[in-house]
Amino acid sequence: MTLETPLTRHAGIEVPLICGAMYPCSNVELVAAVSEAGGIGIVQPVTLTFVHGLSFRDGLRRIRQRTQKPIGMNALIEKSSRRYLDRMKLWVDEALEEGVRFFVTSLGDPRWVVEKAGAVAGIVYHDVTEAKWAAKARDAGAHGLIAVNRRAGGHAGPRDPRALLDELRPFGLPVVCAGGVGDAGGFVEALRTGYAGVQCGTRFIATAECDASSSYKAAIVAASEHDIVLSDRITGVPLAVIDTPSVRRMGLHANALERWLLRNPRTKHTIRAVFSLRSAWSLKRGARSEASQFWQAGKSVAAIERIEPAGDIVRTWAQAAAANA
Repeated sequence: MTLETPLTRHAGIEVPLICGAMYPCSNVELVAAVSEAGGIGIVQPVTLTFVHGLSFRDGLRRIRQRTQKPIGMNALIEKSSRRYLDRMKLWVDEALEEGVRFFVTSLGDPRWVVEKAGAVAGIVYHDVTEAKWAAKARDAGAHGLIAVNRRAGGHAGPRDPRALLDELRPFGLPVVCAGGVGDAGGFVEALRTGYAGVQCGTRFIATAECDASSSYKAAIVAASEHDIVLSDRITGVPLAVIDTPSVRRMGLHANALERWLLRNPRTKHTIRAVFSLRSAWSLKRGARSEASQFWQAGKSVAAIERIEPAGDIVRTWAQAAAANA
């Protein structure tokens, strides 16, 4: 079953549904399952290497053992350090060598990824939260936009899904909805509204293939949208997480000194790196155990009622969209 949109044409897929890159939840089995069912799974390189202890190339090849259908790669291109940027460029090169042709870029200027991918007819979609970032993505040659709205998990944006689409339409690029979609009805509505596709993270954590802890999955199933809170003490930027005792102990807001360091151009990248490293170690310890109670999720939890196979989600949503076409 093919639901043709600009996203399906760009990515070479059957269903305009992206399993978004998630740290630490984008394991090999999950990425492969979504792609095999007709959507596209996005590889998160730090998850493959730091959490799962694989070389990036080996991780890609393990996915290829499970599916020959298109997969994508997430490139976080913020210039936090020269060493990190060099590592990301190496990972992009390896992805291209292994046949990846669809990239989702975040947190920086995607021009160099566009140039590398463009040399082999690759496609780049860029994460944006408002028009000023969309303008930069368009000027850098991005082929599409991932519209991260206020209902998303992780680093959510400030806009309502409809308002954000209206803000991004003038750029003339395909726009993918990221945030708030947790069931087939939400998927159908996003396509009907005019989005070229949907990117989901939270819905795919609560799947059989995702190796997040059973407690994390159960928390997603049990949560309402009112259980999602924003904390700026995890990465230094507001992050949508499930409200838990651990989150409350950490606190939702940076203290006065941390706020000053986060505002200062000379220190903001360093303090964000400190916050992120602390959180990364916590997430790594809890990714496949019952110990962690620090769980990223979006307001789509309201529509998630059970743990399901990832492929079933893709197929069921595709059937619903086809029935409403």
